[in-house]
Amino acid sequence: MKMALLVCNSYFMDRVMKILKKNDIDYFTSWDNAKGKGHGTEPHLGAGAHASTNTVTMIGFEDEAPLEALIRDIEATNQEIRRAADHIRLFQLPLERMV
Repeated sequence: MKMALLVCNSYFMDRVMKILKKNDIDYFTSWDNAKGKGHGTEPHLGAGAHASTNTVTMIGFEDEAPLEALIRDIEATNQEIRRAADHIRLFQLPLERMV
């Protein structure tokens, strides 16, 4: 089992939702207004000159096939996003248990 954490500028959440729908992933948990800064990117602090925020979406996968499809579509979408700093990030982690 695996867990994916998707992190993106909140502006791109419509694209993330389309990708999830395309891949029949209708199970997730999202946190809006996440603040932070990625390596080599501008901060997203929700105020001042850095007024944007991120959204974090957590998805648990029992089967790896939908995760691999999600990764392919995230990579394809990132090709369409001009600035690398704006790319949708996917962090994959082992998932020991879902209850």
